[in-house]
Amino acid sequence: MNKKITASQRIGEIGEKAANLQFLRIGFQFDGRSRLEAGIDGIAEVMDDDQPTAKMIAVQVKATESGSYSGETDAGFSYRVRASDFDYWRGSNLPVILVLYRQSDDTFFWKSLENLVGEAERTLQFDKERDVLDGRAKDRLAALTVAKQGHGYYVPPLGGGEEAIINMVPLQLPEEIFVAQTQLSTQKALARMNKVREDQRYDWMIDETSLWTFCDPLTTPVRDLVERDQVERIETDFLAQHDAVDQQHKFAGLLRHTLAHDFRDLLGWDRKKKQFYFLPTPGSVARKFRYLGAKQKTQADVVSVYQKSKGEGPVDYVRHHSFHPRFERLADKWYLIVNPSYYFTSDGERALNYPDALLSGKKRLDTNSTVRGQVIMWHRLLSGMDFEDAGELLTPDTKTDRIIKFGLPPSVELPKSVPEDVWGAKAQKSKKPPHSDEQGSFDL
Repeated sequence: MNKKITASQRIGEIGEKAANLQFLRIGFQFDGRSRLEAGIDGIAEVMDDDQPTAKMIAVQVKATESGSYSGETDAGFSYRVRASDFDYWRGSNLPVILVLYRQSDDTFFWKSLENLVGEAERTLQFDKERDVLDGRAKDRLAALTVAKQGHGYYVPPLGGGEEAIINMVPLQLPEEIFVAQTQLSTQKALARMNKVREDQRYDWMIDETSLWTFCDPLTTPVRDLVERDQVERIETDFLAQHDAVDQQHKFAGLLRHTLAHDFRDLLGWDRKKKQFYFLPTPGSVARKFRYLGAKQKTQADVVSVYQKSKGEGPVDYVRHHSFHPRFERLADKWYLIVNPSYYFTSDGERALNYPDALLSGKKRLDTNSTVRGQVIMWHRLLSGMDFEDAGELLTPDTKTDRIIKFGLPPSVELPKSVPEDVWGAKAQKSKKPPHSDEQGSFDL
């Protein structure tokens, strides 16, 4: 009986050759393995402008002549990975991707094994627009080769340029500041203010025997903290542009206290973690923030409730959007540096005892666009460009009770874009941000 090549062998060989050609079209090298392969058909090497980078990806090709994939629609489909393949791939010291080739329509789809979900973690969900194996996948493929451990890592500069927003928001300060004499220490002044029944204010800072504030202390309960006949109105620049470093730290402390007062109805302050966070909605917990995004109106779930069971059961934890503030003076102008983060509570009010695992897990999922969106969101809040429930845009001028105003964050044009899949939050350990504004200031 003559030997015969089976249809399965034939389409398998066609699939490998087709994948080889497709990787070459993308600009990557592809080397097929021998017939002894047990689940890896070839190795793709990332190329940067035809220069090899020694960054390798293991590739398994699954080919079919025609037919539909499981649950296939115009948007996507799912693919069930065999248990033997999964056990083999997860031991790889290289990133592994699965490439699906269908001969009838000459389509290529790919997925990293990092995306396995579902039963026994062996189901891949494919998006027909996002997961096409072509030139658009170049950066995402290169990103798979980036080391996820260590202090730093290399991101192949394969993409085009993009506009980057710098997380520095310029401040517009009042022209005048009030300096009043006081005989109280910061601790005694706080104790006295805590006894005030209404209109408590903490938008001040005590420097030895003087109290600084942007609001006339004689018109508020702060008058009980100062010598009422020793209140002087001076130009803000006299303190804001002081050359002494300790004076700059104290002025930064005043800015932080004033910011907390301006947004006291929306933001809380955690003095241990040194971060502002969205407060829950009064009478509820979850909160949405509507604002004008980079191009259109949008909204964010800035306070989200997570239950122990999906949609039911007691509250497991509450996640709040937050940011670590740092005030810096650069070229005679003050900026607020916004470092987006997350804050976790047990019920919307009480801080969660052990939030580190939740925080690191969430930040690993954050991408370049996620952080960019958060910076834009915080700018919209700070500048007053949010939306009321009626959907009308508010301008900064309508926020008349706020003392500090904010301008537009600067932006720069980057020659290369940042691959989303390796945005820094995935690879870097969280570091405690510096807080230069805390020196010479009190914690509320």
